[in-house]
Amino acid sequence: MGISRNEALDCFRSDDLIGIGMEADAVRRRLHPEGVVSYVIDGRVTYTESATGAGFDPLCEKISDIVARGGHGVMLQGEVTPALTISWFDGLFRSIKKRFPAIWLHSLSASEILSIAEHSGTTVPDTIARLRDAGLDSIPGDDAGILDEEVQQGARQKWTTADWLAVHRAAHKLGMQTTATMTFGCGETMEHRVNHLEAVRSLQEETNGFASFTPWSFAPKSSSVQGFEEATAVEYLRTLAISRMYLDNVRNVQSNLETQGLKVLQVGLRFGGNDVGSVMLAEGSNAATEEQLRQVIRDAGFKPVQRDTVYRTMFLN
Repeated sequence: MGISRNEALDCFRSDDLIGIGMEADAVRRRLHPEGVVSYVIDGRVTYTESATGAGFDPLCEKISDIVARGGHGVMLQGEVTPALTISWFDGLFRSIKKRFPAIWLHSLSASEILSIAEHSGTTVPDTIARLRDAGLDSIPGDDAGILDEEVQQGARQKWTTADWLAVHRAAHKLGMQTTATMTFGCGETMEHRVNHLEAVRSLQEETNGFASFTPWSFAPKSSSVQGFEEATAVEYLRTLAISRMYLDNVRNVQSNLETQGLKVLQVGLRFGGNDVGSVMLAEGSNAATEEQLRQVIRDAGFKPVQRDTVYRTMFLN
């Protein structure tokens, strides 16, 4: 059993960052005694262009480029308009799988699936089942935000915490794995963060369907946002470590390249992280090559191993 709610709150208030990191590292070593840190090569593609009448070919060309660069998986994301019903996504996924039968489709957030169900007049379980049959392999949890109704949500928009959990519960019951995240540093309290962790831990106890958990710090899309102070590296490492200690029933916790960059990511491997996410998804100042990522993992004292999307297969390279 992971640490208690009160213990988590004490850790958030504590000044002993190194001690918290050591405790989280102990949990990581217990769950991953082999000393391996994993990463994945996959890419993200938006389906919005195909939805405007361009057809599926431009999207498939982007997937072809990901495959050519060594990618094993694709995350499809976009805006679900009323015209994009379950039938449209059924056709999209079947077209992709026909052309790329080996590609893993880790696609559509809970918010998108809820919108598809709403526009199609179908239930969430039926929507997920049809998407699965068309080729959807797993569902990302990157729209979770903070799973507490007191916190203003951007990613989930009109959908509630219960809605988000219902999508992931339904997917798990259908035999599909999903991932979970927490976007922190957007004005929430430490109690809100622990409420989020508890929601994930409780559903994992019920279904065992989460393949991984990733905490990442909120960053506004525009630098013009007033009164915003981005979470520091210290706050990130503290939250990463507490996540690892609280969620000991989620096997994999990610130290994230996309939001943190190589230096903080490397330290995060001693604060509970056993995975570093995707090479392809990091952009701008946080972009890195596969070899740079592997070297950072080696320098932290671990063996780098490439994995598939949901941690079932490790590729020796």
